Amino acid sequence: MKMKQARLFKLILAALCMAMAYLLPFVTGQMAELGQMLCPMHLPVLLCGFLCGWPWGLVVGAVAPLLRSLTLGMPPLFPAALCMTLELAAYGAVSGLLHRLLPPKKPYIYASLVAAMLVGRLIWGGAMFLCLGGVGGSFTLAAFLAGTFTNAIPGIILQIVVIPVLVMVLDNPKKRL
Repeated sequence: MKMKQARLFKLILAALCMAMAYLLPFVTGQMAELGQMLCPMHLPVLLCGFLCGWPWGLVVGAVAPLLRSLTLGMPPLFPAALCMTLELAAYGAVSGLLHRLLPPKKPYIYASLVAAMLVGRLIWGGAMFLCLGGVGGSFTLAAFLAGTFTNAIPGIILQIVVIPVLVMVLDNPKKRL
């Protein structure tokens, strides 16, 4: 019975993370530049990976940008939402997998977070390169660096400050499945 309760709890928590990924961009929605800088969808996806595990993090990360794109038109489906889907799926999967494999100590939470952020951003860059190259466009190294790091510095700082604190407060390693 305890196993079913834990799974139900993870389902509910993942649904809450999905709702936050859907709703948080409304906070920054009035100013597109602010949304691109703060990356509001990234926070709940990373948190989902840490708290619910890699399968849930992967699913929430893959579904959230597509759901917002198909229901609200933001982000635009091609190439933004498609590339974000791969990026956020990687965030959720890598953060959850590393958090499960590494000891539940503060340095390892940061290591899992940074690794997930780097892998996700590299996947986003590769996806943008393929998507834009496939339609005759180009995706330069300067565009990659601007999109992944330079323009997102406030969001990166926010993720590094907020996510580990929330994980340390909300995660109970004894209850991990």
